[in-house]
Amino acid sequence: MRSIPRMAAAVAALALAAACGSTETAAPAAPAPGVSGFTPPKIDALASLGAGEGQVNLVAWAGYVEDGSTDPKVDWVTEFESSTGCQVNTKTAGTSDEMVNLMKTGEYDAVSASGDASLRLIAAGDVAPVNTSLIPNYADVFPGLKDKPWNSVGGVSYGVPHGRGANLLMWRTDTVNPAPDSWGVVFDPASPYKGKVTAYDSPIYIADAAVYLMSTKPELGIKNPYALDDTQFQAAVDLLKQQRTIIGEYWSDYTKEIQAFKSGDSVVGTTWQVIANLATAEKAPIEVTLPKEGATGWSDTWMVAAAAKHPNCAYRWLDWIISPKANAQVAEWFGEAPSNSKSCAETADPKHCDTFHATDEDYFSKVYYWTTPIPQCLDGRTDVTCKDYAEWTRAWTEIKG
Repeated sequence: MRSIPRMAAAVAALALAAACGSTETAAPAAPAPGVSGFTPPKIDALASLGAGEGQVNLVAWAGYVEDGSTDPKVDWVTEFESSTGCQVNTKTAGTSDEMVNLMKTGEYDAVSASGDASLRLIAAGDVAPVNTSLIPNYADVFPGLKDKPWNSVGGVSYGVPHGRGANLLMWRTDTVNPAPDSWGVVFDPASPYKGKVTAYDSPIYIADAAVYLMSTKPELGIKNPYALDDTQFQAAVDLLKQQRTIIGEYWSDYTKEIQAFKSGDSVVGTTWQVIANLATAEKAPIEVTLPKEGATGWSDTWMVAAAAKHPNCAYRWLDWIISPKANAQVAEWFGEAPSNSKSCAETADPKHCDTFHATDEDYFSKVYYWTTPIPQCLDGRTDVTCKDYAEWTRAWTEIKG
């Protein structure tokens, strides 16, 4: 695993990122792009770019909008502000549910939405289609990230890809032996690590169980971990209820997982690369891998609020954050593959794009990007109804007890 610049100073800020996750029931998710019957609310994209409004209010994941306050050497905001005249105000969110709820307030202009939030935002009319002709750097985004089910509907783009990465398996090298190559280590009810297994605290984690079942129980016929019929869904829920008996704690707070691995309270579980980077910087003896069954992952999308008060500054931000230099900076800091193909020539570490498989579509073919579960099955089946996000949310509450 690659070590990135020390980010210990980020820990205090990250503690706030998950402090106010929503407990509200999720709104019904939108059907998938191309599914009969789904018509997004009629909202026009910005037709032309006007003068900047002087500021832009963003909702973002921690590490996506850095202005030097975390680390003076990590700053892609100051140059944006000076070159555009748009002052950046950022609200860091810790979960996708929190992002959805924040965007409903009407106080924010743009959001870095993951795939388990994007369709909900589109269906609710909280975000608008994006006129990519007003975003010059969009032309250089990897084709594998454009026009995907989590960022487009019916061929209409609703945002620009920020980057992508996989949800990984992390373990303490001084405790977990041999080094695991399968998610089985976190699902084994007889695990020797009982009480020290950790998992991501979100309904979307049901998809991680589905990925494991795709490989271990092929008779279930799961083809897409976000398209689960009654039988498939129940199998995933049952697996997670079984896993609950060996879980020490669920995490949604960066700092808690880092500290748990440092102290040994957690020794194996799901993680993000940025957490592994921070844990390594904090001297925790950890390693990560993409397990043989594959993994869930993310391809976040910068989306513009339908009622944005500062749309021109928002568009300028979307173009800036996917520009080669800025996109390279955020990709290295966060620990992910950039979305702009030209960013690979701008990274401080010349091997960054190789390390994070930026151009390796075979690697990412094993990653199932977060996508909002909907009743119309995303795998194309029409003879069954799949469980939607609201049902995933109810099941998650039941799983955790």
